[in-house]
Amino acid sequence: MKRLRIIIALLLIVAMSHAAGKAKYVFYFIGDGMGVNQVNITEMYLSALKGNIGVENLLMTQFPAFTMATTYSNSSPVTDSAASGTALASGTKTYNGAIGVDKDSAAVYSIAVDAKKAGKKVGILTSVSINHATPASFYAHQNYRKMYYEIASDIPASGFDFFAGSGFVSPTLSYDKHEMPDVEQKIKDAGYLVLRGMEQYRKHCGDKAPKVLIQTPDKDQQSLPYAIDRKANDITLADLTRCAIEQLDGKQGFFMMVEGGKIDWAAHDNDPHTMIREVIDMDSAVRVAYDFYLKHPHETLIVISADHETGGLTMARDKIYDLYLTQLLNQHCSLRELSNAIHMTRVSKGEKISYADIQKVLSDKMGFWNKITLTWEQEKKLRDAYEKSFVTDYKRYAKLDEDQIEPVARVANRVMSQVANIGWTTGGHTAGYVPVYAIGAGQELFHGRLDNALLPMLIKQAAGY
Repeated sequence: MKRLRIIIALLLIVAMSHAAGKAKYVFYFIGDGMGVNQVNITEMYLSALKGNIGVENLLMTQFPAFTMATTYSNSSPVTDSAASGTALASGTKTYNGAIGVDKDSAAVYSIAVDAKKAGKKVGILTSVSINHATPASFYAHQNYRKMYYEIASDIPASGFDFFAGSGFVSPTLSYDKHEMPDVEQKIKDAGYLVLRGMEQYRKHCGDKAPKVLIQTPDKDQQSLPYAIDRKANDITLADLTRCAIEQLDGKQGFFMMVEGGKIDWAAHDNDPHTMIREVIDMDSAVRVAYDFYLKHPHETLIVISADHETGGLTMARDKIYDLYLTQLLNQHCSLRELSNAIHMTRVSKGEKISYADIQKVLSDKMGFWNKITLTWEQEKKLRDAYEKSFVTDYKRYAKLDEDQIEPVARVANRVMSQVANIGWTTGGHTAGYVPVYAIGAGQELFHGRLDNALLPMLIKQAAGY
């Protein structure tokens, strides 16, 4: 009898300690396009800035639990953000392009839904549009990722407490020549406050209504500005994370997904300095979560991973056993902003634009010639791009579509990677491993080689949903 009482007491102690270790507060960070090498080169860059060879640790890489995950989809070894987002959200492998549905297009439900059912508050944050693939995978159910209007229209049904990002892609839609209600109005009609900019947010931050925080109408609704292009009053991912904590913190606990979406965009562009700055920027948002963790270390779990690697990034090329990462400091803007600067010069100068005019832009924005000495081959590539787009085919490039890049900017971007001795194998995704970092209640679950579909299952276990 005495032995039985001891066994029961021990079981109760184990059960109580297990219950006390449940993650009441969960932060789930997803670095879109952030493969292992994206993290590694960022730490090498930070080390190089201090004059050292090696790595200067980001906050996330110092977390006690670290492993790697595979990312393949149900339809391909190389996933897209929709299929990987669905796996990271729900634990279900699906076909490329699918949002919150399985391979047979049946709805699957995310860990955010489980958290809400468990009585937690839920927030979905991103540095891109709220109806983009990764955030959409946590609340929407659509057969194709570019059904932006339909995806955003799924927000009210989620019942989640806080959404934040740049805005919405394609917020209006016409069916059979009938204009559908603006998606923002549909969200407002469901009881959400749609707040544009931090000033509006601060006025309503104490309101109990669910909220959607986006940029002001004069800002790009597709994404927050790149960190490298940011102006003083621009919203940051760290800002959104702080706002989310304000909105979600309470006795019941919360689940929060935070996406650093533009690591991927910069890697698609093979834009080295911009990509590195985006990794640092997401780490700054992680620090906001970490500060919260320090106040609630036994009840908070922070998990960080990625949906896939983008760009096929390599650190060194052409049998040169070195990196020249400090040269990236001479790049003062993203590829997109460089293209805009070159195009504005085209518009202002017209057909009279000279190579010297282009050289001035490249000198100011990339440090070419005044800070970086170019080889004859690099100079020739830039000159050839100028001749083609400003002389031979001037009319073809006189008007660029929104997503087009000035050819000289594209070549200058490649030259910068070459100067730093950084290589890229693709402008798309790869099947490379992605990192997984964790700290807090349940961190011990994240070990051994994982698959992305296992991550939400492990978080559910840690949180007890």
